[in-house]
Amino acid sequence: MNLVFVCTGNMCRSPMAEGLFKKLLEERGITDIECSSAGLATYDGSAATPNAVTAASELGADISAHRSRMLTRSISRKADLIVCMTKEHHEVLNGILPEEKIYILAGGVSDPYGFDIEVYRACAKKIE
Repeated sequence: MNLVFVCTGNMCRSPMAEGLFKKLLEERGITDIECSSAGLATYDGSAATPNAVTAASELGADISAHRSRMLTRSISRKADLIVCMTKEHHEVLNGILPEEKIYILAGGVSDPYGFDIEVYRACAKKIE
């Protein structure tokens, strides 16, 4: 199975979700699920924000090497499931991708970009 977490810039929420999910897979010894992340409006190669790195690290996930990437047709075609952070992300992808392939995480996860570390911690905890 191939799962892709999607947010806007691929620098906060989706990298934290990817890192936390990979940690969970490792802890449970699951090797047949691949996961990654991507953004709907980003530049390839941007690092995760420092607060995202810190918040994920505090929950045991290392996303320090993360680099953003745009969600492409190729990535979305290979994905069995695309996990969006908001209803708006879902709406962008709905109609382009089969409905059964798109899911909204936890009823929606607000963007912590530009906020302090406490907001990032709350975001990471909700993702977890």
